[in-house]
Amino acid sequence: MAGLEGMEQPQQRTGTAAVRGAPSIEDDRALRALDLFGNPACEEVRLPSRPESAATARRMAEFVVARDWGLGHQLAEHTVLLVSELVGNAVRHTGARTFGLRMLRRRGWIRVEVRDPSRGLPCLMPVGELDTSGRGLMLVDQLSQRWGVDLLPCGKTTWFEMRVAES
Repeated sequence: MAGLEGMEQPQQRTGTAAVRGAPSIEDDRALRALDLFGNPACEEVRLPSRPESAATARRMAEFVVARDWGLGHQLAEHTVLLVSELVGNAVRHTGARTFGLRMLRRRGWIRVEVRDPSRGLPCLMPVGELDTSGRGLMLVDQLSQRWGVDLLPCGKTTWFEMRVAES
């Protein structure tokens, strides 16, 4: 799995504990990350601009969407993928020491924001079938209902929004 190299992989659970939703190894890792950095659903959290921070951001996003907000598996999966893309862009292209992650929920929508100190704008580029990079914003464009960039006095916030079926 991307971002989990050298880390122990979760074991297949059996028995009633797994059925009742006992915490998994990934839940434990997410909880440790939330304790260390904060909860992006409560306030913007600052993460170091390193490749391994993408895994931390994915864990946090999945935990917030699936556990805190109790939203569907597919929405959590799409959110994790898009968070990974935006974080990857912030880490690779900005030269920043840190980036911010924030997650917001309002009736019928979730919004995820990644803030960095660069004012360089991300660019949605056409990609060919055999291209090995440049697909990140294409995925964001296809899987989210809306996305964009807000320029700030010192940097920018790249964000996406997805609809949520309210029950």
